[in-house]
Amino acid sequence: MTGSNPPTQLYLISPPDVGGDFPARLERALAAGPVAAFQFRVKGLDQHAAARLAAPLQEICAARDCAFIVNDSVALAKRLGADGVHLGQSDGSPGEAREALGREAQIGVTCHASKHLAMEAGEAGADYVAFGSFFPSETKASEHRPEPDLLAWWQSLFEIPCVAIGGITPMNCGPLVAAGADFLAVSHAVWGADDVAQAVEAFHRAIGTAASSPP
Repeated sequence: MTGSNPPTQLYLISPPDVGGDFPARLERALAAGPVAAFQFRVKGLDQHAAARLAAPLQEICAARDCAFIVNDSVALAKRLGADGVHLGQSDGSPGEAREALGREAQIGVTCHASKHLAMEAGEAGADYVAFGSFFPSETKASEHRPEPDLLAWWQSLFEIPCVAIGGITPMNCGPLVAAGADFLAVSHAVWGADDVAQAVEAFHRAIGTAASSPP
């Protein structure tokens, strides 16, 4: 994952249930347009069960040149040979993750609405920082509610890409794109849609419109 401003890129986060027909749904979503990364985010499973669910999804991502990022668990990311790991504030340091996963791993850090946490993450070697939740989220409750100008501030000072997350839809993403989000991290707006391919296409149209609009 490397930042590009513009255009903003899509970063899909898995729903809680990735069994059943989910691999086919992921294939449809990735076929609908470029997706920079997919985050494997499952809770409450042991590592063996999680690895079994991850394997087909990792293959699908590799075939589409989409980075496969594991949420929270450096150990699972290492076991899978994943492209990287996304760390919450209680999941260890980017430096420890880098030591475990190697130089090429993509390491992201949740920074909520905090400039301080983001700068700390950057200094510790994170490859990207994630801000949010920008809107009320169907996926994960958060009391943090940054404004889009946080993204603009980050872009004006730092080279490390920034990810916007939390309740983002094709209808509300425009200000985040305009503010300079390198990536939009989305989950429910795609997986909760009747047609995942149409949802991805709608995001690409919205991103294109926002990126081409005058400031």
